[in-house]
Amino acid sequence: MSSYSDYVGLPRAGLMRRLAAWMYDLLVVVSLLMVTGFVYFGVTVLALNMGWISLGPYEDTAALLSASRWYQLCLLAVALFFYCWFWRTSGQTIGMRAWRLRVQNTDGRRLRLAQCIIRAASALLGLGNLWLVFNPRTKLALQDKVADCEVIMMSKELNKQLLDKT
Repeated sequence: MSSYSDYVGLPRAGLMRRLAAWMYDLLVVVSLLMVTGFVYFGVTVLALNMGWISLGPYEDTAALLSASRWYQLCLLAVALFFYCWFWRTSGQTIGMRAWRLRVQNTDGRRLRLAQCIIRAASALLGLGNLWLVFNPRTKLALQDKVADCEVIMMSKELNKQLLDKT
C-alpha cells in the first residue's frame, strides 16, 4: 500500500506526455458529450411530443437545443464532472493512467474539489499546457500554477499500485 509520501519528489510531466494524455481524455469526453446529447435530445423530443414545451421560433429540435443555455450548461457539467471526479478520487483521468501521470498537491495529496474546478477552468480546454513552453524549468502548466498543484510522472510499479488501490 502506498502513502502520499510515495508521490513526493517525482519528476513533473513535460508537454508531450500531457498532450498525449489530453488526447486520450478528449476522446472519452467527446463520447460522453455525444451520449449526453443523445439523451438530452430524446428527452426534448419527448417533451415536445407531450406538449410540455414548444419549438417557439426555432424550426426544429436541433435549433432549439443549439440555442438552449440549459443544454450548454449540461454539456459543460458533464465535462467538468469527468475531470473533477477523476482528479479528486485518484488524481488520474483515463488518459493520465495510460501515460502514468498524476495530478496532486506538492505534498502528494489529492486535489480538493475547489482545486479541481479551478484547474479545469484555468486549463483553457488544454491550451494551458502550452505554458510549459514558456516555463520549462518548473514544468508547471497554467492550470497547475493557478490551482497550486503539479502533474507528476510515475514509474510503472507505482502506477500499478495506484490502479490496484482504486
